[in-house]
Amino acid sequence: MSAPSPGLDRETLEFTLDAVREFAARHLPAERLLELDHLDECPVDTVRQMCGDELGIQLVFIPEEFGGMGGSAFDVYRVCEAMAAIDLGVATSVLATFLGTDPITVGATDEQKARWLGEVAEQGALYAYGATEPEAGSDLGSLRTKATPVEQDGEVVGYRISGRKQWISNGGIADAYTILANAPGGPTWFVVRRGADGFTQAKPEDKHGIRLSNTAALYLDDVEVGTEDLVGVEEGQGLWQAQQVFGYTRLNVAAFGLGAGWAALDRAITYSTTRIQAGGPLSEKQGYTHKLLVPHAVRLEAARAYIEETAERLDAGEGSLNTEGAIAKYLATEAGNAAAEASIQAFGGYGYTREYLVEKIKRDVRITTIYEGTSEIMEMTIARDRWQQHLKTQGGYYHDQAAELERLHATSPGVGADVAALGLHALAGLMEWCRVGRLTRSQHVLFRLGELVSYAEGAAALARRAARAAAGTLSEKTDPGFDATGLATLSRLFAREAAERVATRGLRLVLGAGGADPSQLAQLTAGLRLAEIQAAQHGQLADMDAAVAPVYRRAELASHS
Repeated sequence: MSAPSPGLDRETLEFTLDAVREFAARHLPAERLLELDHLDECPVDTVRQMCGDELGIQLVFIPEEFGGMGGSAFDVYRVCEAMAAIDLGVATSVLATFLGTDPITVGATDEQKARWLGEVAEQGALYAYGATEPEAGSDLGSLRTKATPVEQDGEVVGYRISGRKQWISNGGIADAYTILANAPGGPTWFVVRRGADGFTQAKPEDKHGIRLSNTAALYLDDVEVGTEDLVGVEEGQGLWQAQQVFGYTRLNVAAFGLGAGWAALDRAITYSTTRIQAGGPLSEKQGYTHKLLVPHAVRLEAARAYIEETAERLDAGEGSLNTEGAIAKYLATEAGNAAAEASIQAFGGYGYTREYLVEKIKRDVRITTIYEGTSEIMEMTIARDRWQQHLKTQGGYYHDQAAELERLHATSPGVGADVAALGLHALAGLMEWCRVGRLTRSQHVLFRLGELVSYAEGAAALARRAARAAAGTLSEKTDPGFDATGLATLSRLFAREAAERVATRGLRLVLGAGGADPSQLAQLTAGLRLAEIQAAQHGQLADMDAAVAPVYRRAELASHS
């Protein structure tokens, strides 16, 4: 990644977001989105307009020294969320270019960056990221595509690339492709141009969702490239280059889940104000708001809190933050998918028809739990890293974080930091039971720890965000959807949910895996803080009642943006 930068100022970011929405209103109204979805057609001309002079959205993603605007990770998250709220397929088509150029941004020489990134900035060139293969899937270490050196007078003058890539976004429409292949020195990225001899693209995949995004397989049969097309001009750097941007790219997909989830929920909220049932609008009925709206708003905003924290840390130069990117993606995409499912239910029979966009959004957002690493890969990534932290700190990792939240509670008592701290203490206790019982030898246990880590850390992030909102110290570029009071209410709700999940599911996990027997139940429940967490559920319904008004206010604000 480029050097840390504050990115865009608030006015420029807001102007950019407004421009994206205004462009969509003119070029991508609901009726056109539904028609393109029905036709299974990517609006290539519209994507090129977005990445051309008419909108120039590509400039946000490109460093200033190569002709872009130098948007920060925070700026890019806000733009990705806005694009996903319009259409996730089109958003995927735009983001695919910057996924495709990530190996260049990380590993290319300055001359290569100027050539390739300059082409994107000035000409709106579309890229695709050619890593995934039919057999290897997301396991980049198992790729079979080969790059065979071409020698002349004893010197390597180029390579012949052969192999197949699968599930490539922009695969059939890109102008250039970054292709990961095994060279003699190891996995290596190459830039391959559309139209190169031996390079063909399959027909678009017939997908469940994001049908406005072109997804196609790639076939490479002795495709010749020069040494100048090797990213970074040194073989064997491909996996390192890919790993450097996982935190950043997964944060962008997290923003997609967030944007699409809210797009569906906003429609359900609006519908509920006009749909009359049993003498009143659905918006006044707990059976509707407390099941189908409020819990999903809470989870989406917990994900936002984690996204924003991670983006700020990336922009501060704290490293690649791959685990944090995985947590952000897991929370946001699972929450977005669930919110879209609830929104269909909220519309009743209408939601099940293709005339209403919530049905399409549900099909679209499902992919966010799959691409850029499935939710299961995220669970594994999260659990492995945090498990190592638990071992390295002799069990102190989450107890220390809980202590920080307890101090936060002393200064900001209304944001649920005390309950979020209980969840972190319970998580530390759970991991210790797993260590003593050697339970992480079971993959199932490891994956479930990944889920519980995400919830516990998400609760901590939302508590910190709510406290910052009350203190007036949130970034000026933050999403303005909820005021400090509303965020505090949402934070208390999520803290209870996360803590309860860690304690009760942790209890079941340890007992189910044989890490404790029934005679140790009292000891186990004490270690998981179960009684304290259960007592902390007091006030849950009152907070759900209180959350309804700010959730509806946020939807009203969104409708006017």
